[in-house]
Amino acid sequence: MADPMRIRAVAKDGIVSVKILMSHAMETGQRKDEAGKAVPAHFIQQVSATWQGKTVLSATWGTAISKNPFLEFSFKGGQKGEKIQVTWTDNKGDKRTDEATIN
Repeated sequence: MADPMRIRAVAKDGIVSVKILMSHAMETGQRKDEAGKAVPAHFIQQVSATWQGKTVLSATWGTAISKNPFLEFSFKGGQKGEKIQVTWTDNKGDKRTDEATIN
């Protein structure tokens, strides 16, 4: 399983700014190894963030996203002390969910 995501969520004036650093190889399937064989594709396909049971972000990704991707977004309504959960699923069925407290 991948390393935990680093999530920072900060509330200011009713807007929550969320920054996420994900640990993932994000292989496109086009790179070759030392022997000249193609490295199989392995990339995050779905990313979602939820707050209070509501989806505040839903994204579909492909092979054009870089290794260890960084994502930043904002949403209205969150308060300090509440939790936000972020989940990703990759093309091999691996899944990771982490949460952070809004500061």
